[in-house]
Amino acid sequence: MSDVPETRFTRAPDGIRLAYQVSGEGPLNLAFWRDEMPLDLMWDDPVFVRLSKRLGTFSRTVWGDSRGTGASEGERGAATGDADLLAVLDAAVGSEPAALVAWGATGVTAIEFLVTHPERVSALVLVNSYAHYVREDNYPWGIPRASLDRVGATIQEARDTGAILELLAPSRVTDERFRAWWARAQRLAVSAEPYGETARAAVEWDVRPLLASVSVPTLVLHREDNRYIRLGAGRYLAEHIPGARFVVLPGADHSLYSGDVDAVVDEIEEFLTGARTGAEGDVLTASVLFTDIVGSTEQQARMGSGRWSRVVDQHEAMTRAALLRHRGHEVKTTGDGFLATFDATGRALRCALEIVADAKGIGLQLRAGVHVGEVETRDDDLGGLAVSIAKRICDLAEPCQVLVSETVRSLLVGSGVELQERGEHELKGVPGTWRLYTPED
Repeated sequence: MSDVPETRFTRAPDGIRLAYQVSGEGPLNLAFWRDEMPLDLMWDDPVFVRLSKRLGTFSRTVWGDSRGTGASEGERGAATGDADLLAVLDAAVGSEPAALVAWGATGVTAIEFLVTHPERVSALVLVNSYAHYVREDNYPWGIPRASLDRVGATIQEARDTGAILELLAPSRVTDERFRAWWARAQRLAVSAEPYGETARAAVEWDVRPLLASVSVPTLVLHREDNRYIRLGAGRYLAEHIPGARFVVLPGADHSLYSGDVDAVVDEIEEFLTGARTGAEGDVLTASVLFTDIVGSTEQQARMGSGRWSRVVDQHEAMTRAALLRHRGHEVKTTGDGFLATFDATGRALRCALEIVADAKGIGLQLRAGVHVGEVETRDDDLGGLAVSIAKRICDLAEPCQVLVSETVRSLLVGSGVELQERGEHELKGVPGTWRLYTPED
């Protein structure tokens, strides 16, 4: 898990507590008012982490749990959206205006808020959104009015079975880890009954009469093959908002946390700042941890497949818990181990020692390697020579041992951590020889 911003709380005018977070250190204020999954759980999804990280390069992004969702109190669907968003903006950015980003059904809320409080919004970005989603004589997009009675039940059933992912996130529908995460987030977000009710209310909402009153620069983004909210609904927004810019992106995902999020952020960044820094070359300095199960095939044969499966599941859960405690970011599993990063070297080493000790306690022998250097992030993976060096160091460790590089040792001077030298080694594919160390018992 990436470092998660602190969850803060403010109160709506009626006293209800509303949860929000602020991420990023860019110069712009950017408010992203969401209305579906609990915000705290979103940081478990690597695509959301990528989205927030990219936005954070040019903005201070305000994320909120809407009323009745996640950590926010109150009744979901209550007609308090304007007051709630205003309360969060007051707490997060004071009286300064913010660019407002809305996705899907929250677009109608954003438009209504902007028209009511134009002084609080500097720009508007609408992603896969609409002004109304019920077909009318002069409006051919959306759900036939005769079918509205079935909308809530249909969406609720599709949500409960997971079939709705075929519409919301087709590019991730075969990702079993994503499906499990999505189902868990849905269960914790809001109960099924109000979900169906609010889904119907959302499509019936009609802000078409307000579009001509939108008075700030507006960007309308829509994915070309979106089957959940058709392209025509997005085009209608752009055609009826004065001066709006309309950009059609390739892909079929409705969810903002699926598909090519870099393409979405590129358009938002260029619209708000006049330039795009791009997704390539996203390089940072990080402490890199590799772990590996020693002799996994032999251990599996010794334990038997049933016990082995249970032990590995327990090991993975314990490892993720350790990463959370030490504020590490899980990049991926590597079959028999983990690749993770940390923004502090001491935490990386302490986490490595804890993971190895925990594994020993359940009958597994692990080795681990830690190195610090520049890494390149791209989507949900990590590259760069520092990653290769950490892997080579891990491969040289003895069973139940953590090895670290000279670079790690130099950063731990004065920390109270004592290291024993383990000689100079050649690392396959890496120039020169490397002096390695292990923590003293």
